[in-house]
Amino acid sequence: MTPPRFRLPHPLILLLGCLALSAAASWIVPAGQYERREDKTLGRLVVVPGTYHRVDPAPLGPFEAAMAVPKGLVDAAAVVVLVFLVGGAFGVVEQTGALGAAVGWLVARLARRRALVIPLSSVAFAAGGAAMNMQEEIIAFVPVLLLLVRRLGFDPLTSIAMSVGAAAVGAAFSPINPFQVGIAQQIAQLPPLSGGLFRTAVMVLALVIWIGGTIRYAARTADRPTGNGVNRPAGAPGAAGGLPVSPSAGRPAVVLGLVAIAFALLVYGMVELGWGFTELSAIFFVMGLAAGLVAGFGWSGTADAFVSGFRAMAGAAMVVGFARAIYIALDEGRILDSLVYAMFTPLEHLPLAASAIGMMAAHTLIHIPVPSVSGQAVLTIPILVPLSDLLHLSRQVTVLAYQYGTGLCDILTPTNGALMAILAAAGVPFDRWLRFTLPLWAALFGLGAAAVMTGIAVGL
Repeated sequence: MTPPRFRLPHPLILLLGCLALSAAASWIVPAGQYERREDKTLGRLVVVPGTYHRVDPAPLGPFEAAMAVPKGLVDAAAVVVLVFLVGGAFGVVEQTGALGAAVGWLVARLARRRALVIPLSSVAFAAGGAAMNMQEEIIAFVPVLLLLVRRLGFDPLTSIAMSVGAAAVGAAFSPINPFQVGIAQQIAQLPPLSGGLFRTAVMVLALVIWIGGTIRYAARTADRPTGNGVNRPAGAPGAAGGLPVSPSAGRPAVVLGLVAIAFALLVYGMVELGWGFTELSAIFFVMGLAAGLVAGFGWSGTADAFVSGFRAMAGAAMVVGFARAIYIALDEGRILDSLVYAMFTPLEHLPLAASAIGMMAAHTLIHIPVPSVSGQAVLTIPILVPLSDLLHLSRQVTVLAYQYGTGLCDILTPTNGALMAILAAAGVPFDRWLRFTLPLWAALFGLGAAAVMTGIAVGL
């Protein structure tokens, strides 16, 4: 008899377990903090190196740990609202039938060239990750991607790999990511975009590894493409009841035009106007409202369709706040800085190459409780710059170690709220995602380590 395969618990239970460990650690790990100063150029508080000191402990009891959950939801409110409104808007659009008809039309033309969808989509999302650290914004694309891959005969995991997975790889190896390499280089007092050609070459290799792994998985799990009907997973927008899908309702061309305008505004607003999650949420709210009225649902029917979409995305929205709660627990327990100090201090006693690889590994571990790449940069780079100078390790290589270790962790860590929300929306269990991505992560981490070693050898 074949033993049952081990399955991780539900994402919310997994995150609650991490929260419990964080609260327990606040009773064991000595409390400590670095002093911080305001960097007017960055507009952020950055760590002052050499100022770590012990502080009064602030261990979290069960009730304080429980309070971290609502605090996390409040702290991540902008993303939670985005998840709900995207789900609601596409709940309306799907029920007009316009999106299904458009995807069916596209599938009919891609049926013999469906293998091109994966590399082209992966490169597009990787470019978004490289240019603007795109993650949460991908939530808006999930409903369309799920429809597309299902009808092409691929499973939902493929849509995640070629979207948020590719974006994370692009961000991790990017030469221009302003929220990662940009901030890190500025703190390290390196010229902006320096080492760009080296990073670009490594990024191309990284994308070849990721896209190759995605194509191999898709080929192994693919079914025959279908142009009609779609089996949505339980968490996907439109899968949870509500109005029946009616392709003949309203004006499909106008509805699709509204969707196209919304995505065009999304890209323009992020790139040119610096829009955040609030503006993006408003775009999708207006899009869904207009689509329902154009389709003839009326105000009440449109509201019902929105509620159906909200219901389908509730779990995805909650994991965002639960993931944020872990960081809040470590911060309120005053042990986050202690963990950083404990991980980086031993590196000064290692040989040069070992120290650099050790930085990568330490950044990977730190990124689990600190899921923000920019937040990790202002926390760790000021500490590592004096250490790298002491070791005669170039600051550029120090930034590489931060970039690769931190960025690659985003495709694995359950504290990445965007990843967990997209997995929940697509109905893909986290353990299944790990089985797919762990071998690719190991290959990419090895590539990053080789790049760091090369950077040392060539005097980057």
